[in-house]
Amino acid sequence: MKHMLDEALNDNAALHDRLRALAPALQRLGETMLACWDKRGKVLTAGNGGSMADAMHLAEELSVRYKKNRRALAAVALCDPSAITCAGNDFGYDTIFERQVEALGNPGDILVVFTSSGNSQCVVRAVTLAKKQGLTTVAFLGKDGGKLKGTCDIELHVPSPNTARVQEAHLLLYHTLCEWIDARVN
Repeated sequence: MKHMLDEALNDNAALHDRLRALAPALQRLGETMLACWDKRGKVLTAGNGGSMADAMHLAEELSVRYKKNRRALAAVALCDPSAITCAGNDFGYDTIFERQVEALGNPGDILVVFTSSGNSQCVVRAVTLAKKQGLTTVAFLGKDGGKLKGTCDIELHVPSPNTARVQEAHLLLYHTLCEWIDARVN
């Protein structure tokens, strides 16, 4: 166990310098979100599996609270099981987020996706439609960035082949984002 923990900690530490380089993109995301909320827009979040858990976690930190009591910020995770299973059944799994973006996304809103591979077709299609609908697109990526690399307005790419390290880094990044937002919103 100790060996495995040491290895995980060493892998995580090796990513820290790469994460520091993402500070400008993270600040740009924060500023983009504040501008969106100032216009009464909303943030939509999406991802599969553990990435869906991250999408849900970010949305609740924004809409309810992070560290301090402040006004609620419009953020919705696209994780309604009835919408997902209906879209999957009626149109195919690749449409589960796309259909929700079509229904809920407005020009000026933001779509934030989490994907450790960058290749999930349901996420790629949601981003493609969001861009057509005038949403700002944001991707928290891992590995080599996959098909989504270079396609979103803002990208936070954690270049690790290890999904667990990618998801841990994404958590660190969006918690830092939430702390930055908390400091600016009453």
